[in-house]
Amino acid sequence: MLKKSDYFILAAALISMMLSISLWFSGQQDAGLFVGIWVPSILGFGAYFKIIKYRSML
Repeated sequence: MLKKSDYFILAAALISMMLSISLWFSGQQDAGLFVGIWVPSILGFGAYFKIIKYRSML
């Protein structure tokens, strides 16, 4: 089951992806690529914090 923090992480990744696409198609390809690499980083941080939380429960 997804928690409130999971929705926040997914929303941040989605907003970053939409911003990247809009920058790319507005002619700012370098900025679009830079913002585009935020998406896996945001999802990676979310997974890391989830692992840390569940690991502390053991």
